[in-house]
Amino acid sequence: MATAVAQEAERLFSNLLHVECQPGAQWTLERCHEVAPLICEINRLKAEKNAIILAHSYVDPEIVYGVADFKSDSYALSLEARNSDADVILFAGVVFMAETAKILCPDAQVLVPDLGSGCSLADSLTGAELAALKARHPEAAVVCYINSSAEVKAVSDVCVTSANVYRIIERLPQREILFVPDRLMAANIGREMAARGIDKVIHSSDGTCLVHDQFTAGAIAEARVRFPGVKVVSHPECTPEVTEASDFVGSTGKMMEYVSDTDAAYFMLLTECGLVSRVEVENPGKQFVGSCRLCPYMKLNSLQKIRDVLVDPRPHQVIELDESVRVAALRSIERMFELS
Repeated sequence: MATAVAQEAERLFSNLLHVECQPGAQWTLERCHEVAPLICEINRLKAEKNAIILAHSYVDPEIVYGVADFKSDSYALSLEARNSDADVILFAGVVFMAETAKILCPDAQVLVPDLGSGCSLADSLTGAELAALKARHPEAAVVCYINSSAEVKAVSDVCVTSANVYRIIERLPQREILFVPDRLMAANIGREMAARGIDKVIHSSDGTCLVHDQFTAGAIAEARVRFPGVKVVSHPECTPEVTEASDFVGSTGKMMEYVSDTDAAYFMLLTECGLVSRVEVENPGKQFVGSCRLCPYMKLNSLQKIRDVLVDPRPHQVIELDESVRVAALRSIERMFELS
């Protein structure tokens, strides 16, 4: 066991050598030795319980590189959940993601380490509120961002992610689109459709992401002065002013691809710090300008909570959905797979 722990510590350290474990402090081999026993125990529990861990790129790197079976953005993790034959699916992310896994895998036990891991977007709109919006826009196709609750997905025509939203909205026959719950992404969708010469009228609700709505065009301008040649990479949850000032706009997965495929002196990633850590790990030698923001919900995930929920899940950590809601929500997600 001691040898296995030491090997795990060495493996983790080789991945996290240039990543901060907290602001201003790098991962050390000593720190990796501290968390390695917990990582080994979690991986043993996964094997015993036929469990998989799906980790969003925003969670801490010791989760992503220590215990995750799959690490990606919402869309790719949705595909992994749909294709899984695991008895237990543990979602290291936020609650709406675990709900999506349950929608797709009703026979699996779906666990969330901390029920408090909400989302400012998903929590901004209820199914009843969406029904009222639909009544105000009866001709509109209802498109919900995957960052929404199961009950909102159940009232929507199609679910989308930041990776496929433009493609899907372009393919919908309706001119009017009710896109919820992110008003900033809705504005970016409208701008992109106009750029493509596609006539769409975009309505929205009033939610925003508490991470991505904080970035400013002014910060981009300052970075371009300080770091000539910097490539600015942003997420479509940012304001239109920020996306217009960026060199590339895309989902978390597409942002990673852009950094990997682009030669530049510096990169400025306007997104959650967990993704920046992952990009640093997977792109050694590239320079990143400090610009990220922490998501307090994603940071509620921890190795200790993952271990505890695998050992003895409490009722509030097990995702349960009303079957009628699940089936209705499934229709909007399956439509997403069809159109993307």
